[in-house]
Amino acid sequence: MDVPLWLAVIVVGVLGIKLARPPWWLVALLLLGGYLIAGSFLGPALGSLIN
Repeated sequence: MDVPLWLAVIVVGVLGIKLARPPWWLVALLLLGGYLIAGSFLGPALGSLIN
């Protein structure tokens, strides 16, 4: 079964928010930080480390 990555990320995010109940500012900070790091020069380096 092929599940698009964006759908898997949304499902995991919603379940994580419902189960762990982190503060909304922390969720926003992690999303914004991840977006900014992915667009910077650190993105390819982190991508190679993850893979």
